[in-house]
Amino acid sequence: MKFLRTLTFSAFWLLISLTTASVLAVVGAALYFAPGLPDVRQLQDYELQTPLRIFTRDDKLIGEFGEERRLPVEFDEIPPEMVQALLAAEDAGYFDHHGVDPKGLARAAVELIASGGDIQSGGSTITMQVARNYLLTLDRTFTRKIREILLALQMEQILSKEEILELYVNKIFLGHRAYGIAAAAEVYYDRPLSELTLAQQAMIAGLPKAPSAFNPLANAERALIRRNWILFRMRELGFIDQAAYDEAVQAPVTARRHVAQAEVPADYVAEMARQYVVDRFDDAYTGGYRVTTTLDSELQPLARQALAKGLIAYDTRHGWRGPEQSEIPRSLAEAQAQTDRQGLEEELAESPEVMATARRAAERSQTEVEGIEGDVSNWLQVLERTPALGPLQPAIVVESEGREMRVLTRQGEVATLAWDGLDWARPYRSARSRGPAPSSAAEIASPGDLVRILEREDGSWRLSQQPEAQGSLVVMDPQTGAILALQAGFDFNASKFNRATQARRQAGSIFKPFVYLAALNSGEMNPASIINDAPVVMQDGSDELWRPNNSSGDFLGPTRLRVALARSRNLVTIRLLQTLGLERTIGFLEEFGFDAERLPHGLSLALGSTSLTPLEMTRGYAVLANGGFAVEPWLIERVTRGEDQTVIEEADPLVACRECAPDQQRVERDGETYRVAPRVADPAAVYLLRDMLRDVVERGTARRALSLERSDIVGKTGTTNDQRDAWFAGFNTDLAATVWVGKDDNTPTAEYGSQAALPIWVDFMGRALAGRPERLPERPQEIVVRRVDPDTGRLLHDDQPGGIEELFRADHLPGYQPRRVDQAVEQESGSQGTATYEAIF
Repeated sequence: MKFLRTLTFSAFWLLISLTTASVLAVVGAALYFAPGLPDVRQLQDYELQTPLRIFTRDDKLIGEFGEERRLPVEFDEIPPEMVQALLAAEDAGYFDHHGVDPKGLARAAVELIASGGDIQSGGSTITMQVARNYLLTLDRTFTRKIREILLALQMEQILSKEEILELYVNKIFLGHRAYGIAAAAEVYYDRPLSELTLAQQAMIAGLPKAPSAFNPLANAERALIRRNWILFRMRELGFIDQAAYDEAVQAPVTARRHVAQAEVPADYVAEMARQYVVDRFDDAYTGGYRVTTTLDSELQPLARQALAKGLIAYDTRHGWRGPEQSEIPRSLAEAQAQTDRQGLEEELAESPEVMATARRAAERSQTEVEGIEGDVSNWLQVLERTPALGPLQPAIVVESEGREMRVLTRQGEVATLAWDGLDWARPYRSARSRGPAPSSAAEIASPGDLVRILEREDGSWRLSQQPEAQGSLVVMDPQTGAILALQAGFDFNASKFNRATQARRQAGSIFKPFVYLAALNSGEMNPASIINDAPVVMQDGSDELWRPNNSSGDFLGPTRLRVALARSRNLVTIRLLQTLGLERTIGFLEEFGFDAERLPHGLSLALGSTSLTPLEMTRGYAVLANGGFAVEPWLIERVTRGEDQTVIEEADPLVACRECAPDQQRVERDGETYRVAPRVADPAAVYLLRDMLRDVVERGTARRALSLERSDIVGKTGTTNDQRDAWFAGFNTDLAATVWVGKDDNTPTAEYGSQAALPIWVDFMGRALAGRPERLPERPQEIVVRRVDPDTGRLLHDDQPGGIEELFRADHLPGYQPRRVDQAVEQESGSQGTATYEAIF
């Protein structure tokens, strides 16, 4: 008994001593390390690194940029099962301890002694992990562990358990650029966190411990074991019942890698917005910036589809250029054998012995391949790494016999292409020439060839190819200058060159309306003014004479301006510019918004020899559409930052305002005030030009637009020398849109604007304006209607029969047609003299 009392007494004092020593050790460590610890209070306002995200004006995602993919969530947004899965995996006693788990620390201490001072696992609670991830380095040392413990104890005094857990779930790295559980849900399952199954939640909960080792994409078997262990722990802890456990452990591994999918496909616009932010902010990719653009989420897909469809149609008209890649080996072994042969043939001159050895190895591989029936492993891998381009999907020809072709798709399915999807493939020879029509599928492509296929509206497939021509479609709101849609090429993955903003191409005839407007604005001309459509010969600044022609090669003689614009007569426009005066016209165009330094100072200006981007051209037509107000194109509506969306920048655009006083600076619209755009053209002159452009649609080069059956759309075609550029620009009151089609190397397209560009514009505007009422501009009070002689452009008296109606400004009416036109009759020849014209020759 005495021995027991002595032992008990000794144990009691030993325990007291150990406890005292522990307390003193903790106090000593705290006193030693506390001065160098970071301030835990900074976690109360901590800003996570979040990527740059780009949105349409109605908050549809169009792009995300940054190394860390993160979607911060608040504690209340985390499903309870997700919280339980994380606790089961990382810290079952999280809501019971005060930041430190003594058992976990004891285990860490044993490992520390065994390893000689290097921390192996750590025994970290969730609170300690937050301290490490936010405030400390990731090195595994004893001193870092002490700091981690001290910070965890402080955190528990300042932050609630919910706040600490919220910090944890938003910071942890979970593989494949996913930081935080919400981002992981998108990356692995392509769904919001709230829609994950219990099995999927447990899979994500298993990743923090080792994002690579337990990753379901890298090691599905190991990830499955980890997931099921977490489900077991959840059942043991009472988080789930037996039925839920049984169902979850039987669930298959459904994780796949999903890149951030844009809700609206607008890669060119996303890149423009990305560059805008990068140019202004050093932390563009991590600062949590959110950019709201002016893009319309309904119009942008229509622009993308219309341009792609039009370019594919253009390419189909010009012939088949052959497969993208030929004779791709079917199997991986065959591909390796081919690679061996190719690589060794390059070394033949240096080492014939090595060549012979490798050839024998390649032959052995080929022999093995021949015995494997139906192996298309390499084809599937080739298709997987070959991206889709617009609506065009990659495929590899499996069979090509008779008038039918069978192809392997990226989904591992075999699709059949009937003859009506193949017969267009006449061999391409040049932009203006094709070979004979094919008589069989074998003439088009062979098994093993990589081709492109296009799904038709009825679900069948047809052969296609990546278009050789490129294009651009830009859509603006004429009243504000906001860019509503922009597609700057066939596909961003094929070419990142932005043809809407970077490609300066000759404008051709779509520039003519601005020369006509200069004439109308001056008051010296009207739609009925007569100018002679006749040959012009003049010096061009060199030893050569300039002899411009009309595209048709003929001459109409004395022609009214309305007719000349509708028929795009080059020679009339040159004489019109000559009459107005070059410098005077350039001065007007500069006020209109064109850069005078880039405008050619010669009469070729009349023919659109100036080089402009599609965006610049759209801006010009937007000014025509809004009645003459110099709006400017703009894309970035707002830049915000952080979870509270603090506004960093906000646009203040110029807007057209017909009802505003001449000196009015700002106008209120929808509760916001905007700057009033300056008026740069007389509204009556703009109205006359718009009415003349309607003739381009009704009886001129843009008659294809009549298929829209709308009276409120107008526009102008354009084609440059040697048919290198094809344009169409047009508008109604709501939308101004420009289409350009051409080749990046500036070689001919061999098509006019009415063939290549106008169908794209019609396709887009037809769908963009579907269901919208027609909106015709109100006629200015000073515009009157008078009857004129169509041959002379002069007014007719009431008692003179015939004539046509024309619009005029009331203060700029032409003279009257004489009641009797003098005629000189030559009796000998029997010929008559011509009428006396008021014309410009």
